[in-house]
Amino acid sequence: MSRKDEITGKGPQFGNNRSKALNATKRKWNVNLQTITIMVDGKPKKVRLSSSTIRTMKRKGML
Repeated sequence: MSRKDEITGKGPQFGNNRSKALNATKRKWNVNLQTITIMVDGKPKKVRLSSSTIRTMKRKGML
């Protein structure tokens, strides 16, 4: 199962750690995924959403 938001498709981002000597080592920032149950066509369905997507849906009254 990939670390991806099922609604927005938001996934991990990649970049570098930078030390004080400016050495670069690869690193990854994962998405803060949460499993929640939402109603889809009147039936409950478990989906994995990022916390920012959950907050947006609550603000817009979708949850």
